[in-house]
Amino acid sequence: QVQLVESGGGMVQAGGSLRLSCAASQRTFSSYAMGWFRQAPGKEREFVAAITWSDGSTHYADSVKGRFTISRDNANDTVYLQMNSLKPEDTAGYYCVADTFGTTAATGTISFIDDYDYWGQGTQVTVSS
Repeated sequence: QVQLVESGGGMVQAGGSLRLSCAASQRTFSSYAMGWFRQAPGKEREFVAAITWSDGSTHYADSVKGRFTISRDNANDTVYLQMNSLKPEDTAGYYCVADTFGTTAATGTISFIDDYDYWGQGTQVTVSS
């Protein structure tokens, strides 16, 4: 079974940067879109960013626009999340997601949990003030 393997989480001071990576465990993995959600303690899981594989278009939650950048490596089916100007409210578990069914293309949505059928195990990001 294909797994999404995340890396790059950690602890950083406010204003700092981190880069998350997510790779599929199998090279035959293909997806229509990949992205990131996050979940803070006591809060619901929320959309962070996504990128479509067909044209590379990117989508961001308002809370991270201008600070986070999502990118991809087509050859290695890897997606990255560069996080700059981190704030304590960015503290959360970050989950890599993939849409392999084409749900995002069919519905025109990209920020809903149900858009994605593969989820990683999560990587913790902690931002101290």
